[in-house]
Amino acid sequence: MNNNISENRKIYLRKQKIRKIEIFSTQIFIVVAFIAIWEILARTGKIDSFITSQPSRILKTFFNLSSNDLLKHLKITCIETIIGFLLGTGLGSIIAIILWWSPFISKVSEPFLVILNSLPKIALGPVIIIWVGAGMPAIIVMALSISLIVTILEILNGFIHTNQDKVKMAQTFNANKLQILTKIIIPSNIPTFFNTLKVNIGLSLVGVITGEFLVSKGGLGYLIVYGGQVFQLDLVMTSVIILAVVAALLYQSIVFLEKRIVK
Repeated sequence: MNNNISENRKIYLRKQKIRKIEIFSTQIFIVVAFIAIWEILARTGKIDSFITSQPSRILKTFFNLSSNDLLKHLKITCIETIIGFLLGTGLGSIIAIILWWSPFISKVSEPFLVILNSLPKIALGPVIIIWVGAGMPAIIVMALSISLIVTILEILNGFIHTNQDKVKMAQTFNANKLQILTKIIIPSNIPTFFNTLKVNIGLSLVGVITGEFLVSKGGLGYLIVYGGQVFQLDLVMTSVIILAVVAALLYQSIVFLEKRIVK
């Protein structure tokens, strides 16, 4: 019986491994096919390479950037994103705990949070620049403004919808609110917390790029704006692709952290 279970388990794991390889291979094929078709269409004149650029020109631009200031611009964007991400996640989690702790404050704050969440954050750009000044502080505040409200709403929603039977059982054993928070609410919402992190890292990057569009003199957002102003579409497309790679790496770092902690 045990041998059968063990053998079935091995077969299951083998199938799962093959499935992952198939998915990854298909993803790689799609990317390679897209790049190849893009290059062929540009070389044959089916699309205007001045407007859409083409992979070979993007690769050449990437090497030119790498030998100049690419690392400097990449470092600026990553630092701003990580600071905005940490601030947004930390402050959002603290505020969510306060709102869960006090239903009165939560009810009072609810309409304001909804309004702030629906407000286009780029509209606050000029105000933020006046308040904190141009440069990195304004960009970090922009990233914070985008991720903060989402963090509060997501984590608070997870807290509120925690299994109430567990909470009531703890209350029957005279558990106080702090014990309920630390022993039931927070542990039960670890998946919610990591889902929020995954969303936040992307939102923080969006906020940073938006801020760099407005005030920065460095960063990937600055390169995109500069490339558009001087009609260097190769620079714009190269910066966008680098930005996509950065976003993917940041997201995967959260996934890796989640696997380590949950394990």
